[in-house]
Amino acid sequence: MIRTLLTAMAGGLAAGAVAAAPLDPAPLRLFLDDATAGMPGRVEVSVGELDSRLALAPCARVVPFLPTGVRLWGRAHIGVRCVEGATWQAYVPVHVRVFGPALVANRALAAGESIGDADFELAEVELTREPPGLLSNPRGLQGKVLGRNMRAGQPLRADFLRARPVLGAGENVRVVYEGQGFQVTTEGKSLGAAGEGEPVRVQLTGGRVLTGVARPDRTVEVRF
Repeated sequence: MIRTLLTAMAGGLAAGAVAAAPLDPAPLRLFLDDATAGMPGRVEVSVGELDSRLALAPCARVVPFLPTGVRLWGRAHIGVRCVEGATWQAYVPVHVRVFGPALVANRALAAGESIGDADFELAEVELTREPPGLLSNPRGLQGKVLGRNMRAGQPLRADFLRARPVLGAGENVRVVYEGQGFQVTTEGKSLGAAGEGEPVRVQLTGGRVLTGVARPDRTVEVRF
């Protein structure tokens, strides 16, 4: 794992912010290295400057801290507190970028298309720019179809995937009722498409509509 700190402090605080002793970037480096140590993949951190409009008293020693509720993911800020020579605290902007492996589409893919290993490649992406749920293991693609269009190079998320349908809308199905100590089988018609293990509504021959779970061989399981 490579961790890089890019500092934009330009020698310390913005001009005029503190009358003496520029802000030492070393404690910030150590603090951010420790705070990002458990993150996956490669981490890059850019540190900005204090607001030049601040009029802070001279400080001999500043201690960085993470404000309550702040997550070091993407654009954020850390606190700096004077503990020697004055009493004040301020906030420094930071940009935390995390890079890690994810499956990306190697061509444009259409919603409803069955997918496999050949449709994706493993590449490094900026995790901090993507929603959660990125996939990196191609083994989970078997038996799946896309629920939305994807462009070439787009990272794959778990919520993009759907189970391959085992039932189509309007198909005649076998409905199996299962409960404590009994099982009843009857006939019905599916009111929508569904993959194995997904919920589906079925209409029985008498007109009653129930929701069950799609199973192979045009079977819908209804549990009581």
